Amino acid sequence: MTENKESSASGSILVVGGGISGLTTALEAAEVGYEVFLVEKNPYLGGRVAQLNQYFPKLCPPTCGLEINFRRIKENPRIHTFTMAEVDKVEGSPGSYSVRITLNPRFVNDNCTACGKCTDVCPAERSNDFNLGMDMTKAIYLPFKMAFPHKFVIDSVACQGEDCGKCIDVCEYDAIDLKMKEKTIDINVGSIVWATGWSPYDATKIDNLGFGQYSNIITNMMMERMAAKDGPTAGKIERPSDKQGPASVAFVQCAGSRDENHLPYCSYICCMASLKQTTYIRERLPEAEIYIFYIDLRAPGQRYEKFYSKIKEDENVHFIKGKVAEVIENPDNNNITVVAENAVTGQKIKQEVEMVVLATGMQPNVALSKLPADLKVTEDGFLVNDYEKGGMFAIGCATKPMDVVSSNQNATGMALKAIKTLVNR
Repeated sequence: MTENKESSASGSILVVGGGISGLTTALEAAEVGYEVFLVEKNPYLGGRVAQLNQYFPKLCPPTCGLEINFRRIKENPRIHTFTMAEVDKVEGSPGSYSVRITLNPRFVNDNCTACGKCTDVCPAERSNDFNLGMDMTKAIYLPFKMAFPHKFVIDSVACQGEDCGKCIDVCEYDAIDLKMKEKTIDINVGSIVWATGWSPYDATKIDNLGFGQYSNIITNMMMERMAAKDGPTAGKIERPSDKQGPASVAFVQCAGSRDENHLPYCSYICCMASLKQTTYIRERLPEAEIYIFYIDLRAPGQRYEKFYSKIKEDENVHFIKGKVAEVIENPDNNNITVVAENAVTGQKIKQEVEMVVLATGMQPNVALSKLPADLKVTEDGFLVNDYEKGGMFAIGCATKPMDVVSSNQNATGMALKAIKTLVNR
């Protein structure tokens, strides 16, 4: 089914991607008077930031900023939000674009109050992608505690459908519609902002680092979810093999980054992410020894440099300059031996630890899924802005690896570029 969404191309902006960059652009444009269509493929807004335990520079939880942004979106009638949606086609030129959007069925309508009675009776389970597969949810689920929109969604693959129907029976609000179908809408906009974000690099592709082979090797995003109070372990940092707090942890930097066989570029935030995650471990496991294996440590800016200096003063944190060659599991206790050559002393190091965290890099989502528009893209999948042509702009980690602060600043600037297209039309 196709619907036409009435809009004035001269005063409308499409933002593709509901992560922190997309949210910022949408809000900046709408709050100065422009109509915004915000499209997000996930069933919730917030992107990767929503999955973090804390983020720089204040080491505060993402709920701080996201809660405010969600409220601003909810209160602004100029912002039209579409989740579980994808852009299929873009035609036209700066000032006048025709866009087709597919809306995938949620199977839960706006009557949902997120009471949770449906999950109590649902017999089917699915791997929880929000928690990086570290736990399970029911087939009908709330993506995370403060998800926006705050309503449940059904995984159509896991759901047993109308043959079960238990969720329908207990729902007092007629919020569940298992016959909901995919539909498309057509809109007209004057400019488009691509905030398509990033995904963690697939660590199973890095053969020598053991992810997927050894249970006590996790990724940095898995550590973020593990440390979060609403995560799979309720904030307890533990070894997957035995659910015990590790007495020693190794961080392996540049896991897949700066490697011509994987991601040839530096992912910018990985060093600071590992330094941040050492604070998680030190707070909850004060006796734990931490080993950070690195090629070069990047702490961009004075504030980050001070944070790095503070971590270096901790006697329980050991920095080893050397690229990790391999990891070996001890089958008797599931400990991991990290093998590297110390670039300073030239000595070969074999450090046994109880858990390893791989600092996997940031891969632009465009590298994984091509966009239906005429855009400039690098070999690595990053979007390149063509300011001379104008009309369509890329922001945030769709253009290069960035932290949250840089993404917000960039998104604000690109909101002005998108508005300028409308004004100059």
